[in-house]
Amino acid sequence: MTIEEKLIAGVQEAVKSLYGVEATAQQVQLQKTRDEFEGHLTVVVFPFVKAARKSPEMVGEEIGKYLVEKVGDVVAKYNVVKGFLNLVISDAPWITLLNSINADEKFGFTSVTDQSPLVMIEYSSPNTNKPLHLGHVRNNLLGSALARIVEANGNKVVKTNIVNDRGIHICKSMLAWLKWGNGETPESSGKKGDHLIGDYYVAFDKHYREEVKQLVAQGMDEEKAKQEAPLIKEAHEMLVKWEKNDPEVRALWKKMNEWVYAGFDETYKMMGVSFDKIYYESDTYLEGKEKVVEGLEKGLFYRREDGSVWADLTAEGLDEKLLLRSDGTSVYMTQDIGTAKLRFQDFPIDKMIYVVGNEQNYHFQVLSILLDKLGFKWGKDLVHFSYGMVELPNGKMKSREGTVVDADDLMETMIADAYEASKERVKQTAMPEEEAREVARKVGLGALKYFILKVDARKNMLFNPEESIDFNGNTGPFIQYTYARIASILRKAKEQGIDIPTELSTVNCQLSTKETELIQKLNQFPAAVRQAGTDYSPSGICNYCYELTKAFNQFYHDFTILGEQDEDLKLFRLSLAKATSKVISLGMGLLGIEMPERM
Repeated sequence: MTIEEKLIAGVQEAVKSLYGVEATAQQVQLQKTRDEFEGHLTVVVFPFVKAARKSPEMVGEEIGKYLVEKVGDVVAKYNVVKGFLNLVISDAPWITLLNSINADEKFGFTSVTDQSPLVMIEYSSPNTNKPLHLGHVRNNLLGSALARIVEANGNKVVKTNIVNDRGIHICKSMLAWLKWGNGETPESSGKKGDHLIGDYYVAFDKHYREEVKQLVAQGMDEEKAKQEAPLIKEAHEMLVKWEKNDPEVRALWKKMNEWVYAGFDETYKMMGVSFDKIYYESDTYLEGKEKVVEGLEKGLFYRREDGSVWADLTAEGLDEKLLLRSDGTSVYMTQDIGTAKLRFQDFPIDKMIYVVGNEQNYHFQVLSILLDKLGFKWGKDLVHFSYGMVELPNGKMKSREGTVVDADDLMETMIADAYEASKERVKQTAMPEEEAREVARKVGLGALKYFILKVDARKNMLFNPEESIDFNGNTGPFIQYTYARIASILRKAKEQGIDIPTELSTVNCQLSTKETELIQKLNQFPAAVRQAGTDYSPSGICNYCYELTKAFNQFYHDFTILGEQDEDLKLFRLSLAKATSKVISLGMGLLGIEMPERM
């Protein structure tokens, strides 16, 4: 039994013995004792005042005295403040708790079994006409962290991606490459494939705007000029050929997409992001059209005079939604229905989570209703993990395209900044260059990931690279540095021949408040993981890791570890440091952040 479970049982016994009342476990309210009072845990006694027919203070005194007498192995002493019974926990339960934390390799995590629910999480969703950018970075980091948190809460997880690999935007890059590429390839240019294709997408836009400008100068209305410009007409002709499976167009499309996918894979690898299954819009849009036609035949949708197919959602408080255009072509909603169909065929999904920006809130409201109408069991309860925009301060970084911050540029810059920030310390510690570069990679990417994930996902945010790389305050490097400090302590202990026991016996010395508070904070990790899973909140894990790190640094500031003369106390503090390092690693691991052993 945990300390909390023993206390709850003790209070139930006390209430029955003292007042003849059967109290439920839910009635026993336990909370952390406020800092200004002595104690570790506080019992709220108000629920028992009516049965006792005594003042809250008297009830607190009587229950406190009972606990000291009957559960003395847990409660050392108590004090009462109005209706709150503050309990000071004995040292022995803290040692037992610390032992259990150190013994459990997956402390705080719920095991996944064959009977566990299957949760599918979609994130990334790139277009194959440009590299991943800063917005994708937030999307990928949120989705990847969410997948780990959901799994840590005992769910089977399938990480999935839908690649937008068809449409007019793809044809623009293809047409530009045909016109101005001169056969250029990633190998001949030395560029990543996604960057190369992104350059041609920009080139198309540049030439297209020039054509529109010329047509406007000749007296044409700007809107008409945008439709009549030769380049956009050629792009549309290419799209029609693609739809008709023209062999040349399809061959070019396949070749250029493969360049892009190779580039994406490099970016994902550096970011520490992966997928179990990737779907492609070119495969799913036809499935969606079939499903819409099926819904039409069942009377779920209706066809207008122009031949377009619509869903009437006015009864649900929404509007009418287009599902197929009059020419039979699909819209994004159609594609999402088709993707859902394929996914449901591939996996026995219990819950579906879409990690998509908040500009698509309405889209997912509609999708949920449509999928439910079409018979998907998880449709009504799908989760749209909606997140806000992320931007950089002006002038901090330049993108290859000039308008969007490139994900590769951002990560390379963060790693370079981390290396520069640690140069002086590398010299002092004589760290080998290869190790210094690897530490810089972990710190730079850790700074990026933590800074983005610590913000409530629903909020817009400003990512400041300089702030994120700071080794003080609520940053990834601050937590990583504390972890490395503990690793150094544990290495030195090993060098001194100190063997930290896997299980401590009762320490023959009095534990300080700072020490018991740190164990208490460690014990809150499972609750933090559960809450993050309930709220779909990576930021909750960030907050916990930061608070735990602060608690350890306060303890480390006040007490010596290796210099402690009392051998029992030294072993206890080493065991406490070891448990802290383990929980920090588990927590940051949920965020996809690697922990350096030296910094």
